Amino acid sequence: MQLRRLPINPDHSPLLVLELIYKLKIRDVMTTKVITAQRGDTMRTVQRLMKENQISGVPIAEAGRLHGIVSVDDIIVALDNGRIDESVESYMSKDVIVLEDDMPLSFGVQYLEKYTFGRFPVLSTKGLLVGVVTSRDVIATLLYELNREVDMLESKSTVSSSGRASSVHREFRVKKLDFGNAGKASNEIKKLLKLRELDPRIIRRVAIACYELEINQVVHSNGGTLGFTLSPHRIEIVARDGGPGIPDVTLAMQEGYSTANNWIRSLGFGAGMGLPNAQRVSDEFNIHSDMRLGTYVRAAIDLPQGESDEN
Repeated sequence: MQLRRLPINPDHSPLLVLELIYKLKIRDVMTTKVITAQRGDTMRTVQRLMKENQISGVPIAEAGRLHGIVSVDDIIVALDNGRIDESVESYMSKDVIVLEDDMPLSFGVQYLEKYTFGRFPVLSTKGLLVGVVTSRDVIATLLYELNREVDMLESKSTVSSSGRASSVHREFRVKKLDFGNAGKASNEIKKLLKLRELDPRIIRRVAIACYELEINQVVHSNGGTLGFTLSPHRIEIVARDGGPGIPDVTLAMQEGYSTANNWIRSLGFGAGMGLPNAQRVSDEFNIHSDMRLGTYVRAAIDLPQGESDEN
């Protein structure tokens, strides 16, 4: 895989990365050729596998079933105890934190940040070992996809504005803890804007704002609506819910702050970046919350002159 230097505006690159993290799945970045060992192998065998393949961990699997993982630290302990020729079953970590191949990449990024492990085994929905993810895999894939996105932006830089309507409005219902449909509203809005042939950079900003506000409602509210309006000069996204409200809006706008419980976090949500991300991509951002009545958020993104006008 050859990577070239990206000729991209630094103001837009964070948005590109955010969109890719939302769009890509774990299966898109994982290494599928997994070096494994079996429970009956010795720690010396695993040590050799690590050295020969320049890796820092080896999953222990048989017939596709993951039983544990051996790290460099485990090898060091075996060496210190003079038991490097004993079976890996005595030294492997059995409580393994894994990812599933159909999880969004955002989930893997959070785990790489949260834990100090160098790699995570990846299981299929049937529980079989199908890959391994490292931070290097994530970075390499993101760089490759960024190159592709830049090429698309360059090729579409002269797209005409034919077929764009002067205004359009849509409203979507968002249900509490409905993770199966989380992101559907923002995806529909993104598809609509693509049909209108708007600038891909504008579409990217709208998609991020819509996604973050929609997920916030799924995770934190009792449900609400996500409204979208395209007018000749701007796009507005309005998120309304019926509560509970936000106790401290200023605190909620700080990056990394989250009131999500451990279960929500285990699903890959609630990283405390939703509102800050939505504000970052907006030209105008307003939020009001009442503990009894709920929360109102409005994000506006200005269009270049003529962006949504008809010819």
